[in-house]
Amino acid sequence: MLEVLEETSKNVFVPLTIGGGIRDYTDKGGQHYSALQVAAEYFRSGADKISIGSDAVLIVEEMLQSGKATGLSSIEQIARVYGNQAVVISIDPRRVYVQSPEAVPHRTIATAFPGPDGERFCWYQCTIRGGREGREVDAIALAIICEQLGAGEILLNCIDKDGTNSGFDLELINAVKGAVSIPVIASSGAGNAGHFLEVFTATEAEAALAAGIFHRRQVGIAEVKEALAGKVEIRRG
Repeated sequence: MLEVLEETSKNVFVPLTIGGGIRDYTDKGGQHYSALQVAAEYFRSGADKISIGSDAVLIVEEMLQSGKATGLSSIEQIARVYGNQAVVISIDPRRVYVQSPEAVPHRTIATAFPGPDGERFCWYQCTIRGGREGREVDAIALAIICEQLGAGEILLNCIDKDGTNSGFDLELINAVKGAVSIPVIASSGAGNAGHFLEVFTATEAEAALAAGIFHRRQVGIAEVKEALAGKVEIRRG
């Protein structure tokens, strides 16, 4: 990835964020590398920010168990050396419906979209390993603690919305954005230009992400900017 990043940074002049593998590890030759060293290589190769996903969940779990930060987590170390703005936390939650807030020890929300058995409440379970494994940490708690540890930005995905083209999960975005002071990037579910206008007018998200609709050229970036022009503040470049 370092070579890919180096070549990309020569031709792309917007901020580059890279994620994956930013953790302590030992190579086949027995050489140990810290997460900070891995991040340093990414930054030297052209990255402006690094993204931490599954490891952020494990870090928060450990902190919740011990009751305090160690100062040694990858989030803390990288933020301390490169600044909070360089650390993005990618959260991959999914909805878990419950009958009442008292049913679980997690932060729940009252939802306008009831569950399969009519449940009026849900909590957002964080997942790791590409959504294959759920953990007993909710997305709101994760965002709050990661901000405390030094993260400067949240990339907020939603497994339930991913690939649906049905719009962003506004309830999730509002819940997380209301709990932190750092920027939140809304992700998952965009299907048309109107969904971008909706997320910027119905939530306080600072940015919105889409992938498939742009890759498949279902919607053009210029089309989205045109839909937002005069309605929300955007950069025209």
